[in-house]
Amino acid sequence: MRTATPSDLTITPRDLSFAASAPTSRWWLGGDPVATAFFDALSATFPYGERYFIECVRRYRGAAEPPLQQQIAAFVAQEAMHTREHVRLNGQIAAHGFDVAAMEARTKLRLDYARAQPPLKQLGGTIALEHFTAILAHALLADPRHLEGAPAEAQAMWRWHAIEELEHKAVAFDTFVVVAAKLPPWRRWLLRASTMGIATSLLFSTVGRNIADIFTAGGINRPGTWARLAAYLLVKPGILRQVSAEYLAYFRPGFHPWARDDRALAAEAERALPAMAELGVQM
Repeated sequence: MRTATPSDLTITPRDLSFAASAPTSRWWLGGDPVATAFFDALSATFPYGERYFIECVRRYRGAAEPPLQQQIAAFVAQEAMHTREHVRLNGQIAAHGFDVAAMEARTKLRLDYARAQPPLKQLGGTIALEHFTAILAHALLADPRHLEGAPAEAQAMWRWHAIEELEHKAVAFDTFVVVAAKLPPWRRWLLRASTMGIATSLLFSTVGRNIADIFTAGGINRPGTWARLAAYLLVKPGILRQVSAEYLAYFRPGFHPWARDDRALAAEAERALPAMAELGVQM
């Protein structure tokens, strides 16, 4: 396995603070409860999830060469700030009457299971979930429909997060390359593939249960709502359909996250960040 991370890549922690002001709308994403529930359910997984990613990658920092050590430090800084902002955002979601504490406890339970696995397997799960966040981030930035109708402040926070997910998308993977270098190629691939399968199952079950909680609290947990969710995720705008090819690419021998260079997409989104930084998230 060779790293394909661009030699001139810059990972920049952007310490932007989005004010935790009073929420103004329960269904903040264009008044659409289905779209809002999807993003809220994701947000509920981030604080515990990103702390876990930091833990798994930082464990191996001493094995990396100085350039990768610097990237790990930047990765940790970015993920720590994402955690901080999603803790604030989750407080706003809870203010609408949603049981975010139960959703976060669900995430913690899944991650406690992961922590019982061998450290290298934990890192394998981390690179799988980091791939998920990267391909979702790409879709979010590439297709404005995903945040269409959201308040400017909410769009700012989600795009800021997506930009940084793209920048550090290979840090955990490159750490895995270093740590697993002595394994035969087939064992490295098998570890990657198997942990992606487990990570996919855990992610979908966790987010799906979170969405069910939101639908129940909102009084809309019925078959028609789930049919609308399926159409939203798979048809229009169809974020899961949009990421399916890149998801499958992960199983290809020789895969690397930077096989798709999306720095231009991130740079285009970043040009709007200075104005966004002055906004506070109001959901």
